[in-house]
Amino acid sequence: MFITVDDLAKILEDPNLILVDTRSYKEYSIEHIPSAVNLDLFYYHWSDTSKEGMKAFDMEMQKLLSYVGITKEKKVVFYDEVSGMSAARGVWLLLYFSHPQIFMLDGGMKKWKSKNLPLETKTNGFKPAKFSGKINKNIIVGYEYIKKNLDKIKLVDARTQEEFNGTVIRAARSGHIPNAINVDWNFNITEDGTMKDNKSLSGLYQKISKDDEIVTYCQGGYRAANSFLALKKLGFKNVKVYVGSWGEWGNRLDLPVV
Repeated sequence: MFITVDDLAKILEDPNLILVDTRSYKEYSIEHIPSAVNLDLFYYHWSDTSKEGMKAFDMEMQKLLSYVGITKEKKVVFYDEVSGMSAARGVWLLLYFSHPQIFMLDGGMKKWKSKNLPLETKTNGFKPAKFSGKINKNIIVGYEYIKKNLDKIKLVDARTQEEFNGTVIRAARSGHIPNAINVDWNFNITEDGTMKDNKSLSGLYQKISKDDEIVTYCQGGYRAANSFLALKKLGFKNVKVYVGSWGEWGNRLDLPVV
């Protein structure tokens, strides 16, 4: 699920490559990797994981991916400033639709620029196509599933310690989902912007087992996607993202909080 800057540089001319810059348009317009299109994924929060809400999510995301021009034969690479949360959300989203060739640029723009690799400023347009993918229900959960299985699953809260403890409040209620452990997603990343090696990551997630069913969450499902990728990199098989995250859970008064 990761591609190095050197390996990406070798395939920039590949006609089957779709390179997606997930930063803001302002950042993209200053400079970006040649041939990249811009899709600021941070606009696409989703805070309704009811059955009806998830049907709408599936439809909206397929429309979005069609607009970008993604089809089955395309190799898709998402990048961010570092191995960040928006690029991770893109990778997770295409895994959700069972796309065969999907990568995050390890280190993002920071690593690319450190190697003095080429940059451009011109805006590249989308080439829309009909996107279709088989939904993989094994990497997503909604609030109802978590509520029913609180004692069975391992919850990883990817937010800051202050959000987890409730000293920073970003919903109707503060705190965290019962039984969750807190591992701030920022700890997944090294100083050069790449994802940490497996030994370092293992130390962060030592409280969970490879046999556990793990659900990651944050505020809007972005930081959680980064933690999802970190855990998959470590070889954890049963990892899911709670896409509604605290933006949904913390605003629903019928759900338990700590």
